[in-house]
Amino acid sequence: MRLLTPSPLRRETSRYLQAWGHSSGPEPLAPSPGLRVLGIDPGLVETGFGILEHGAGTPQVLDVGVITTPAVDPLEVRLERLHAAIAQVIDRFAPGLVVIEDLYSEYKFPKAAILMGHARGVICLAVRQAGAALLALAPAEVKRVVAANGAASKAQVQRGVQMLLGLERSPRPSHVADALALALTGLSRAGARLSR
Repeated sequence: MRLLTPSPLRRETSRYLQAWGHSSGPEPLAPSPGLRVLGIDPGLVETGFGILEHGAGTPQVLDVGVITTPAVDPLEVRLERLHAAIAQVIDRFAPGLVVIEDLYSEYKFPKAAILMGHARGVICLAVRQAGAALLALAPAEVKRVVAANGAASKAQVQRGVQMLLGLERSPRPSHVADALALALTGLSRAGARLSR
């Protein structure tokens, strides 16, 4: 069984979350160096993840990847694999904050939305079991932070992430770019200054 007691870094991140909870409350605190943020772009077929560490300058990319689950497997098997894989990433990097894309109400394909809801559920469970702080963000907010446009295209998000992280190339596939964008937005919400 996982340890459910938050680490000092996770307790510190919880202070940031409490500060963000009220728009009239205090300004977000500057994140301490070493704060790790895990961004997750959820999906049942493919889930992208990216982990950043806040430092003195540009946030450092510690790891990225895509977790896939074969469509031929039963739903419960795919969800179990996704849960185990996310739990493994959290165990390895011990993020103080996990940022996940929030569900939005207008889906052209309702079945896809339901499957994404299943995926988000097991991801949220893994985060809770690890005792990390969880923040769900709307896609438009993430796009505004990384691309200065709430309706940015996938290519614009990739380019924004590339610039903010000082990468030689745009991150690919798009699931990884979206996960890094989520992590960057989490750092921004924690008070980190992102420079282009």
